[in-house]
Amino acid sequence: MNRPLRVAVIGAGPAGIYAADHLIKASETVTVDIFDKLPTPYGLIRYGVAPDHPRIKEIVNALFRILDNPRIRFVGNVSYGVDVKPEELSRFYDATVISTGAEKDRSLDIPGIDLQGSFGGADFASWFNGHPDVPRDWPLEAREVAVIGAGNVAIDVARILAKTADELLVTEIPDNVYQALKSSPVTDVHLFSRRGPGQVKFTPQELRELDHSPNVEVIVHPEGIEFDEASLEAMRQTRHIKMCVDILQNWAVRDPRDRPRRLHLYFLQAPIEVLGEDGKVVGLRTETQELTGDGWVRGTGEFTDWDVQAVYRAVGYLSSALPDLPFDTKTGTIPHAAGRVIDLDGEHVPGTYVAGWIKRGPVGLIGHTKGCSGETVASLLEDQAAGRLPEAPEGDPAAPIAYLEQRGLPITTWAGWQLLDAFEIALGEPHGRKRIKVVDRDEMTAISRG
Repeated sequence: MNRPLRVAVIGAGPAGIYAADHLIKASETVTVDIFDKLPTPYGLIRYGVAPDHPRIKEIVNALFRILDNPRIRFVGNVSYGVDVKPEELSRFYDATVISTGAEKDRSLDIPGIDLQGSFGGADFASWFNGHPDVPRDWPLEAREVAVIGAGNVAIDVARILAKTADELLVTEIPDNVYQALKSSPVTDVHLFSRRGPGQVKFTPQELRELDHSPNVEVIVHPEGIEFDEASLEAMRQTRHIKMCVDILQNWAVRDPRDRPRRLHLYFLQAPIEVLGEDGKVVGLRTETQELTGDGWVRGTGEFTDWDVQAVYRAVGYLSSALPDLPFDTKTGTIPHAAGRVIDLDGEHVPGTYVAGWIKRGPVGLIGHTKGCSGETVASLLEDQAAGRLPEAPEGDPAAPIAYLEQRGLPITTWAGWQLLDAFEIALGEPHGRKRIKVVDRDEMTAISRG
């Protein structure tokens, strides 16, 4: 290759941004364009992390510094497979890294899960984070709510449902979200975990934040605080699990406080049916579980019906298949070998790579994503050194942007994001808030494009 390497990254969340960072650090000449279907960067950091997580949101500062590098371009409002096809990208880029992440809810196959009043936690997170492609309204009509899951998303959903709207007003929640939460009649949120406290997937920080609200009493029901040998070993081997267990045990024995809302935590309760009448949720049936010694559980045949009027499942995210790329529907991932995309015949698709959750599934924290992207970039650079990358016929960095603009696509840029960022911050200043999000896609695009 007689010119600098040109790489397209699809998806401007942490995985894609870290992949770009690894690339520009590995070579002083490589240039990277990061495409996203949204007008804004940061992916689930902007639209999946709860707005009352300012410390987690600080990761944006690190991602900003990466994107601010002149050898990286952000190109928003471009949907892979719709606005730009793989064969079009191959005209302009020597390699493509797919890092589209996961934003759909994993299904929960139990009777009644499709009743009115049954929701996905990821859908709810998109709503309260002001995602431009979801409806502005959300039916918050339930007095008692069930949340199913034992990960950070379940904790986020439960906390947002339980908190008062005024507590969240200092965050960046859009006005429609504030107004909806303000009218919510909720008094009790019940969070159910199929396994025991030694198998929780949330972090100590997320867990502690449940107890920060002066309006919410967190109640840990002691019946499910049980441990088997695998649980004890997990606590010995993994510090954050031991910390979570200590917090839960302390909460289980403390005296109750008089607060207007309650958030209940139950362990060893597996959902088996969402109960309904006239097509609407009227309850949740769970089966008490027992630990089997190896960290797993089995049913005891003891059932409980819970009086709830809404159910939120937060049992994991799921990636979506992309045009012209292989996809494993069971794992929700693109098949790969060390980040190299593998076709149905087991062969590497030339110049095509994958990183992030669509590579390894929706597991791990942001730190894991950085290492995952590093592995992928190492494979890409190894293929470049070995002459295995197909050279793009149009290597001029200006060519892809000119091509998209000629087609009339309203693309957004890094400079445009900074305009929108400043606009949102200015919206929040008169109200003592860090920002107020602009929600409408057309308005976001118009502000970004000046």
